[in-house]
Amino acid sequence: MKKITASILLSFCFIQFSCQEDFLKTTDPTRIGRDLFYQNETQFNQALNGIYGQLQTITSSAYIQQEFMSDNTTLDFNPLDRGGAAGWEAFEFSTVNQGNGEINTLWNNHYATMYNINYALEKLAASTIDATAKAAIEGQLKFIRAYHYFNLTRYFGDVVLATKTLSNPNESFDLVRSPQAEVYKQIETDLADAVKLLPATYPASGKGKVTKGAAVALLGKVYLTRKNFAAAATTLKDILSLGYSLNANYKDNFDPAKKNGPESIFEVQYQGGNDLGEQSNFVYVFAPRLSQGAVTGYANTTPSGRNIPTRDMINAYETGDLRKDISLKTGYTLNGTFVGIPFVAKYQYPHTISGRSDNNWPVLRYSDALLMLAESINESAGPTAEALGYVNAVRKRAGLAELAGLSKEGLRAAIMQERRVELAFENHRWFDLQRTMTPSELTTYMNAHGAREKANPTVQRGGIAFNALDYVYSDFEYYLPIPAPQILINSKLTQNPGYN
Repeated sequence: MKKITASILLSFCFIQFSCQEDFLKTTDPTRIGRDLFYQNETQFNQALNGIYGQLQTITSSAYIQQEFMSDNTTLDFNPLDRGGAAGWEAFEFSTVNQGNGEINTLWNNHYATMYNINYALEKLAASTIDATAKAAIEGQLKFIRAYHYFNLTRYFGDVVLATKTLSNPNESFDLVRSPQAEVYKQIETDLADAVKLLPATYPASGKGKVTKGAAVALLGKVYLTRKNFAAAATTLKDILSLGYSLNANYKDNFDPAKKNGPESIFEVQYQGGNDLGEQSNFVYVFAPRLSQGAVTGYANTTPSGRNIPTRDMINAYETGDLRKDISLKTGYTLNGTFVGIPFVAKYQYPHTISGRSDNNWPVLRYSDALLMLAESINESAGPTAEALGYVNAVRKRAGLAELAGLSKEGLRAAIMQERRVELAFENHRWFDLQRTMTPSELTTYMNAHGAREKANPTVQRGGIAFNALDYVYSDFEYYLPIPAPQILINSKLTQNPGYN
């Protein structure tokens, strides 16, 4: 927690409040004392824009914990550079320990944002700005706080729950992890408030902001994760009347020219093609290492080769599924030669400046909400025609035949399969596996996947053998370890079992 107190308490994040869509295109305020800020609605919106900007940092690396750790993706192994072996590669091979730098960054980024949210909420409560604007700002802040805690508690289990700022740095050394049930109670409270406070839509200049629909969808996902299926079904049905619809073409969900479309419930905003520093770079991170410009479109680039679709993922698509060719490619052509290393294609779009792509990141889509609603109904009432209808609407768009005559168990499996291919490479897979399996079930599942990957690697390893610990998954890895630097700073923070 040292970074929260020493860095965030002493210097609030006012340096850059630029972001991506029109509502984020504001002039950066000068560096001023935080207590002189928050004087009017414009300044509150600038602070809110800065918090939206922090979502970019978190989202840009979330694939490491949410796709890499699952059976969806692997890496283009580099036998000449083992620099990532103790960091991001550990998530692929199930060798994460408490000293892993990625988890400390993950923890710090979430709590840095949380401090800014809590401070803004405190200032907002005391403000006299227009009531309608005040409600919308409060709703957005509470949604983002709930989203962060939802991520944290799924990553770590019990986490530090802080809903107010600290009056002095020493208070941080008394912080302890709150039980997961308390964290979820706060998440549900924040989202219930957000549902009441947020508008269903904004003017065109506010496109991309958190709406009522986003709060409803996330609250439904929280209920689903907690296996409160009746509440999830009731909540998610409210999505149906909020004006969302499936894009006729699946690809439109990822096209930068069609951002924030009718299927988008919430997406993290990025903007390329300029020098504002708000660009995404997913195509460069996900392209095979030696593909140069064959995937990115710019020669002399050095892609990272991360988040490579596994054989399991490639084989998960049914014959004729229109989503497969949009979501991934099984290889690339360089200098007239086809190289059979697959890559994520969802974010492969032309852009005008090398390294600065324009893709947003989808967090909640209408198809996700429909599949969650179908799952909630199936778990609470069985495989009804209504539940099947929501699944079949998603399948129809993908060019697949409708499902019929399934048992409760059969529909459960079909929904999980549908979620895997519909939401592939959008950071859902690990949490879907985690919430639908016990720790022992997940251990068995992931070890079976690891055995297949070791026997027949998706990407060859240049003669480097697997480590004896690679792909050896244990029950305790259901949650990540609490970062060692945090426990070193605050001895009252306990470690998750299995990592000591």
